Amino acid sequence: MGFRNRTSYGIGFFDLATQLYPTQFLLLASTGNLAKAVARGLRDPSFRVIQNHFAISGNLGEVAAKEEVWEVAAQLIGLGLGILIIDTPGLVKSFPFVSLTWTSIRLVHLWLRYQSLAVLRFDTINLKRARILVQSHVVHSVVPGYVECNKRENILVWQRFMKPRIIFGVSLEEISGLEKIVFKVKALLKIYTKEKYILTLNKLDKDTEFYVSFKVNATSRDVLRCLWQAYWLYENMEESFENKDSVFHWLKQSLSEMENKFDDFLFKLDTSGWNLGESNLKIPNHILIDQESIPL
Repeated sequence: MGFRNRTSYGIGFFDLATQLYPTQFLLLASTGNLAKAVARGLRDPSFRVIQNHFAISGNLGEVAAKEEVWEVAAQLIGLGLGILIIDTPGLVKSFPFVSLTWTSIRLVHLWLRYQSLAVLRFDTINLKRARILVQSHVVHSVVPGYVECNKRENILVWQRFMKPRIIFGVSLEEISGLEKIVFKVKALLKIYTKEKYILTLNKLDKDTEFYVSFKVNATSRDVLRCLWQAYWLYENMEESFENKDSVFHWLKQSLSEMENKFDDFLFKLDTSGWNLGESNLKIPNHILIDQESIPL
């Protein structure tokens, strides 16, 4: 969806540039048409997700037909307004006016696009919603329903800027602190014997970074478990620790807390209306740990 919007903005940019560089009209117009073709190829998959969301009773065809009618109506209205502007003497030749008009329309389009996405209510769990759910359970022992959680989900915030910062799919060397210390690797593998992931942390001056490496056969449930553990550590761990043994102590304590409360978390997810059968929590498959091949 976002790529499609950026591509369509590129099309408008090429159209505007033809006024500044009329001698390059053929090149700019051809590039704009190429970008338009790419945008059309990317439009259908993103639109089908939204249309399928509203087709709650198997009426995807009706939803798609109505969406097409509204799109054609909007195009006709825009075409009519464009003709009126073209017929106004002096306006078309004013590049600042054309640029301002294009920018204003694009800003309105962005706002409308945001509003259209904001009304969607998904009952499946992605990484952002998982963060909201886990934090609510760790801090308040409650799980919000999918309607409330969708309202709280900020689609404009990148994952890398969310707190705490959690980096998924790191190698075993990175997760051991880039030191390749055999003792630390063996200690982590022993702590996480029953888990399909390994989580550790790096305490910074003002924040804490968590590193997660997944084992072979890890599932989306293991993503939820490592998120729960990371948020418990983030909320309960002391501000500082003096040595590495204290890190292992906190890791063990957080795993113990998770064992006692994770089933309650899953139960409340189910009773709150979340669809646990489908999940958008993906396991990075480029780096997976095969614990059986590592001698302890």
